[in-house]
Amino acid sequence: MAATESDTPDLGALFDAHVATEFAEKDADAALATMTSDPTVIHVPTLTGGRGRDELHAFYRDWFIPSWGDDVEIEPISRTIDAERVVDEFIMRFAHEREMPFCLPGIAPTGRRVEIPFVVIMGFEGDRVAYEHIY
Repeated sequence: MAATESDTPDLGALFDAHVATEFAEKDADAALATMTSDPTVIHVPTLTGGRGRDELHAFYRDWFIPSWGDDVEIEPISRTIDAERVVDEFIMRFAHEREMPFCLPGIAPTGRRVEIPFVVIMGFEGDRVAYEHIY
């Protein structure tokens, strides 16, 4: 039987829902609930993140989620979607008030406003995040 449009998950909406668990809900358990049984996240420039649910849960809980303040702004630049992945380009803005070793290793909090361009490649298996490669 051929797949219908309604059988195809809305990967853009799934991407946004996953990101909301990190930045709006700030909930490691909720983030992992959007992912496959063996996900991978890698911040490529710093080689941080994790493989598998246990490593990623610890990474989200102890490093990633607590590092972000409440003032994060994301300015979309482009989004490309195919059948298995979403590629998002955006500018992220925030006050650098906390240590961020996964993103800004060795740089103590400055209190200054920061703007960083990011590219996130998020791959899916069905309606679950299988991997994120973050540049």
